Amino acid sequence: MVVLWRLLRYVRRYWPAVTVGMVSMLVMLGLNLAVPWVVRQAIDHAILGGHARQLGLLAFMVVGLKLATGVFAFGRRYSMEWVAQRVIYDLRNALYQHLQGLSFSFYDQAQTGQLMSRCTQDVETLRRFVGFGVVNLVYNALTLFGILILMIRIHWRLALLSMVTIPFLVHVVRQFSTRVRPAYRDIQAQLAELTTVLQENVTGVRVVRAFAQEKYEEEKFHRVNWGLLEKNVRAVRLWAYYFPLMNFISALGTTIVIWYGGREVIAGRLSLGSLVAFGQYLGMLVVPLRMLGWILNLSQRAIASGQRVFELLDTEPEIKDAPDAYPLPPVKGHVVFENVSFAYATDPDHPVLKNVSFEVLPGQTVALLGATGSGKSTVINLIPRFYDPTEGRILVDGHDIRKVTLESLRRQIGIVLQETFLFNASIKENIAYGRPGATQEEIVQAAKAARIHDFIMTLPQKYDTIIGERGISLSGGQKQRVAIARALLMDPRILILDDSTSSVDTETEHLIQEALHALMKDRTTFVIAQRLSTIKNAHLILILRDGEIVERGTHAELLQKGGIYREIYELQFKGQEEVARLAGDGGTN
Repeated sequence: MVVLWRLLRYVRRYWPAVTVGMVSMLVMLGLNLAVPWVVRQAIDHAILGGHARQLGLLAFMVVGLKLATGVFAFGRRYSMEWVAQRVIYDLRNALYQHLQGLSFSFYDQAQTGQLMSRCTQDVETLRRFVGFGVVNLVYNALTLFGILILMIRIHWRLALLSMVTIPFLVHVVRQFSTRVRPAYRDIQAQLAELTTVLQENVTGVRVVRAFAQEKYEEEKFHRVNWGLLEKNVRAVRLWAYYFPLMNFISALGTTIVIWYGGREVIAGRLSLGSLVAFGQYLGMLVVPLRMLGWILNLSQRAIASGQRVFELLDTEPEIKDAPDAYPLPPVKGHVVFENVSFAYATDPDHPVLKNVSFEVLPGQTVALLGATGSGKSTVINLIPRFYDPTEGRILVDGHDIRKVTLESLRRQIGIVLQETFLFNASIKENIAYGRPGATQEEIVQAAKAARIHDFIMTLPQKYDTIIGERGISLSGGQKQRVAIARALLMDPRILILDDSTSSVDTETEHLIQEALHALMKDRTTFVIAQRLSTIKNAHLILILRDGEIVERGTHAELLQKGGIYREIYELQFKGQEEVARLAGDGGTN
């Protein structure tokens, strides 16, 4: 009920339309209940009394009642479905907005397919419940109440006798509800798992094909799909058992009415018209009772879906603005780490960073080196507050980044990573993603600085060319230069990048290096270094091992010390220097 009440809070926003729907429903209910009463008059007074003219009038009255019922049925259905669509529109927006604010730690563990399932299938289930389930629940409850009153007015002993089966029917409905709820919760969870498998397979189709794992993926999908089938069959089995049982119990009530009511007519204590009307009311009574099972089924689905939707909405972001957060003013790029330690929430006993401290002056470049798992990526993820330090603090121009608003902080930080993500939009829209209001001239200037303008001009639609999902129509080097142009257009004072170019050819590498050089000029830059040129030009090199800074200094200083840096240089970068020297000699000759 907590889920349903919470859902109804969204419905209350549209109370005028709900009022129209409820009034239409009440009028429709009154018109429906009036029909058997008119039939009773037609039999007792017109047919048995021999009044043909009165019979015609009553027949037209039935037609009029049905026509009016149709008009108000339209008003009820349209208004409530309109409310349902608006409620789900609001709920989808709330979910999407909430997902935008959730922290990276949430997405580290969340499955994309699960999130998609909650935002689509679960929300659609709630729409059906709001648009059809709620109003029918109220309608059928009022119908039951109204019919019972009318049946008692016609013949109270027959009414009481016909209701002997109702406690049994209510017991069966409750039992059905108790057993079907977990069944539909399992169905929703299995459906989300199926969506996850499908999403991973579609996005990773090139890897699947490259490793010839189509058969394995088909078998995995078959297993999950078979699990969904079994869970649906279990729910259908419950339906197949309980609904015939409900119909049988309802039929027993009809049998009692025919037997006892017929005897009352023969004895002259009940008119034939009253018996017919009573039978019609009993038939109308059975429909709400049978519909109750369907509505309970829909409500159980809605509760299962609502639990999953509201569980997502109730997830608090770990990284959010402090209550007294203030906008970060334009910065110069002075960054300080003060005794920063960090451990992921999934493994709090094993810190990734331990008492890291360093200072970077405006315009300086910091190169980060170290083995995989040494903490390089964690350092750059802490600067834009993708995560917060477990201990210590990070200052930007003297401001503790936990005390400023996230938006004002991140708008002054540009990020270019090795794995570039582009949207299924035009090149122009991708470059201007950080500044949607940028002019065409500004976009072109950023593209020229990123050495991608000449390529863009060869495309059929130039800057308006759609590049496909994840920029599929572009090469790796082209995507990286678009990402550099995107960062350039933001004109950030602090820059974070991974300058790896190991997957591109020499010409593309040269273009990327030129673009990076333009990007890094006069900006405070943090680089996960992969190239000798980056390291040699860095103002500060930090060597990390097991989350600690074990060496720091410039290229020349660290070479002179002869420690870990010299070992890394000998193994990884000395060959690059030799190649560069030979290339220089060749150019001279």
